[in-house]
Amino acid sequence: MSLDVLPSPTVNTACCAPLVGQALTAGEAADLSRVLKAIADPARLRLLSLIAAHERGEACVCDLTAPLGLSQPTVSHHLKVLVDVGLLQRDKRGVWSYYALVPGALDALAGVLRTVGTAAGPDDGLPSAC
Repeated sequence: MSLDVLPSPTVNTACCAPLVGQALTAGEAADLSRVLKAIADPARLRLLSLIAAHERGEACVCDLTAPLGLSQPTVSHHLKVLVDVGLLQRDKRGVWSYYALVPGALDALAGVLRTVGTAAGPDDGLPSAC
């Protein structure tokens, strides 16, 4: 199931208010939790990074197994999780599947977590990468 605030090929994307803008419903919290659990895994974070940095912003499983040091079935499982939550899209070409970031998905997730009316600054206590 995709988080409704994240763009995906099958989900009509409506802009969502930031997390602190209003209380989440139980369903919204469950959906957001699935996305956060998906990116909480180090291998999945690396997959997102590897795919984004790969030539043309897309990669095949065969391009990802060696850098991760994981088997093809394990990498495929992680990719499926990221597709299911709406962060990656899959394009099947013959027997190969190519994966790319869903345009705007990470920005949408960041927007959900952003505090209303504030911009991160050097003295906000957050690491500079945030």
